[in-house]
Amino acid sequence: MSTRLKTSAMIASIASEGQVTRSAPFGHALVEEARTKTNIIGMTADLGKYTDLHIFAKAFPERYYQMGMAEQLLMGAAAGFAHEGAQPFVTTYAVFATRRAYDFIHQTIAEDNLDVKIVAALPGLTTGYGPSHQAAEDLALMRAMPNMTVIDPCDALDIEQMVPAIAAHKGPVYARLLRGNVPAVLDEYGYRFELGKAKLLRDGRDVLIISSGILTMRALETAEALQADSVDVSVLHVPTIKPLDTETIVREAKRSGRLVVVAENHTVIGGLGEAVATALLTAGVAPTYRQIALPDAFLDAGALPTLHDRYGISTNVMSSTIKGWLA
Repeated sequence: MSTRLKTSAMIASIASEGQVTRSAPFGHALVEEARTKTNIIGMTADLGKYTDLHIFAKAFPERYYQMGMAEQLLMGAAAGFAHEGAQPFVTTYAVFATRRAYDFIHQTIAEDNLDVKIVAALPGLTTGYGPSHQAAEDLALMRAMPNMTVIDPCDALDIEQMVPAIAAHKGPVYARLLRGNVPAVLDEYGYRFELGKAKLLRDGRDVLIISSGILTMRALETAEALQADSVDVSVLHVPTIKPLDTETIVREAKRSGRLVVVAENHTVIGGLGEAVATALLTAGVAPTYRQIALPDAFLDAGALPTLHDRYGISTNVMSSTIKGWLA
């Protein structure tokens, strides 16, 4: 008999049962960075508790700005602070940052190339609350914006190392955020986040999975599952979507005989998959190519484990899909 999922599964952590996690890595990393970088401020639109910015607010109450449920005002105010020499770290949900406040980011932040860091929770299919809260197209929107750096971190370590890296980078950044109890999976791979760099986490002769965000975690789990069927899987993690590490992607995809699969927690339109496909075609590289991503559709509401199975981004379905392609 299958386990009956509770309503809490709509917003549950993406961590698997028994998986090692770290609490609020973004909030703690930002506090550490702000201890020495005194121009950092934290800003949010009524979502400090739900983007882990409340940790920053407790440490630096005089540098924390709660703007209320007004995302357009939030972005405009962040631009004003940046003009005066502050470095705002701005948090809200990804749907509100990208869909509701897009023009304000475009005109007040990106056009002037201001030093504003937008860190957005509930990216892709990390909530079951339906299309109003599921930011399935955020990477496509932000990739299209001039001057914008775009990041999709995998886990707690990625986020912890991302914070000082984007603080050192001058210019606007859009980063997806995993909040709460965030899985810690990259520690065992000797991983180090570098802005604009893809990292080969494991090598394999049969399949190359090029992935970002939580799909890198799923790709690593898939690689382990397929190993039992004597399928050797390589995983290339691409945390920076823009600028894309074309050199590394092309080098790995050129190795003959491997199926190339791009896996992302984002619609098939305009995200990592299309960015990689363009890079490969431009370089004259044409491997057998497949994509695991969310459909070009408004997604259902429901429990996350159910939705991840339904839309093909769970470990079990990914493993089955790749085995089918190989067959």
